Amino acid sequence: MINGLKRAAALGAAAVALAAGAVAGTVGTASAAPQHHRPPAPSRHCVEAPGHWARLWHPGYQDRHHHARHAGYWTRVWQPAHRDCRR
Repeated sequence: MINGLKRAAALGAAAVALAAGAVAGTVGTASAAPQHHRPPAPSRHCVEAPGHWARLWHPGYQDRHHHARHAGYWTRVWQPAHRDCRR
């Protein structure tokens, strides 16, 4: 009879410890879960950059005998509009 009581007490203590560990584990997991934040609202941190033409340099190249086969030249390329957001 005493052995049965000891066994029941030991199983009860083990169950309580296991349940406490499970609760502590879920609390730790919940705090480590990724937070879902809204995208930043238009504010002083965001600047709308309109589209514009930019100059791009294409360097010249030479053949294997170091003779200039193509001179460098400038071209204009279109940079589309975009938003720059700084934190």
